[in-house]
Amino acid sequence: MYRITKEFHFSASHQLCRLQGDHPCARMHGHNYIVEVELAAETLNENGFVVDYLDLAPLRALIDDRLDHRHLNEVFGHDMVTSEWLARWIFDWCKTRWDQTSAVRISETPKTWAEYRP
Repeated sequence: MYRITKEFHFSASHQLCRLQGDHPCARMHGHNYIVEVELAAETLNENGFVVDYLDLAPLRALIDDRLDHRHLNEVFGHDMVTSEWLARWIFDWCKTRWDQTSAVRISETPKTWAEYRP
C-alpha cells in the first residue's frame, strides 16, 4: 500500500458551549490548526503518484476561503465543532474528490491530535 500525506494550516476560533462553564473550551478561544490529509492506493497512477500533490489545491482553497480566520461555530452553524468532528467533515469533503482519501488528522496544539479513519 502506498500512502502520502499533505499538511495544511489555518487559524480559527470556536466555542464548545455544551461543556460546563468552568471548562476552558466552553469559552471562546482559538487555535492554530494543522490538518493532515492522508491518501492511499494499492497501485500508482500513470505518473507514479498516489495523487499529485498539486491536485490537492482545492483543499487548500477550501481551508483558506471557508475556515481560516473564521469563527467555526458560525461557519458550521452549531456549537460542537471539535477536532474530531472537523476531521470527519474534512475527510468526507476530500473523499468526494479523491477516492484515495484514507484519513484526516487535526491538531489544535503541538501535543494533541484527532484523527478520522474509517
